Amino acid sequence: MPMLHPRVDAYIAQAAPFAKPILERLRADVHAACPDAEEAIKWSMPFFMHGGRNLAHMAAFKAHCAFGFEHGRAVVDLGREAQAMGQFGRITKLEDLPSSAALRKLVAKAVALIDAGEKAPRAPKSGGAAAKRAGTPRGAAARTTPIGAGPER
Repeated sequence: MPMLHPRVDAYIAQAAPFAKPILERLRADVHAACPDAEEAIKWSMPFFMHGGRNLAHMAAFKAHCAFGFEHGRAVVDLGREAQAMGQFGRITKLEDLPSSAALRKLVAKAVALIDAGEKAPRAPKSGGAAAKRAGTPRGAAARTTPIGAGPER
């Protein structure tokens, strides 16, 4: 029996009408491939965890959804990361997702990476040594939206 979280139920219920079937399908596929996956709300969006570690996340915005694996390109690299958060780009309809069978195989691959003890890749911290080497002013790398502009919802 999947470990469903009532806050994730509420998140899906409050999503835009186009997003609800997408979020429900993603949730069902994750739990079908990883029955012991736990759910949580982190950073204001649903996360799936396996063995106490982040497995994947999903989010709904005003005009699209997003889904991504914590291990990112080690699980799947569709080249769509620049379009939206996660590896699947802007998801606006069910047809934008791979088949349930294909998605479940990807979830199983992500679970195997966690079980093998693989660490998820981390983005370099802005304003740190990497930014200094690149000649980026401290904090400039993190500022990608105009001041006063909030995230898309």
